[in-house]
Amino acid sequence: MQCYRSETWGYYMASRSSLENPLERVARLASESAVVIFSVSSCCMCHAVKRLFCGMGVNPTIYELDHDPRGMEIERALTRLLGASSAVPVVFIGGKLVGAMDRVMASHINGTLVPLLKEAGAMWL
Repeated sequence: MQCYRSETWGYYMASRSSLENPLERVARLASESAVVIFSVSSCCMCHAVKRLFCGMGVNPTIYELDHDPRGMEIERALTRLLGASSAVPVVFIGGKLVGAMDRVMASHINGTLVPLLKEAGAMWL
């Protein structure tokens, strides 16, 4: 195993997840929990989407990309996946891409978000 130097994290050990393709990593992480949010800790839209889910009683898995040594690579992969200029927040429910804040809010407003959450096992009521 090799050690790598990161500007913000010092040294870290290369693991399987640090050697895999960023899109493969996104897919793997998104499939490991009922609700996954890719976020940046200083982003107000990311904060709003996290509050939305927590307010609904959902406990999402949150990946703060600014705390990940390969966060910029993941953010670029999410940008390509969405085809948008802004990559965060990005929400996956049941391993499926829901999208960015606009898609999440549209699903919430039109009533399709709660059924998605129930189907993924993130809500029981």
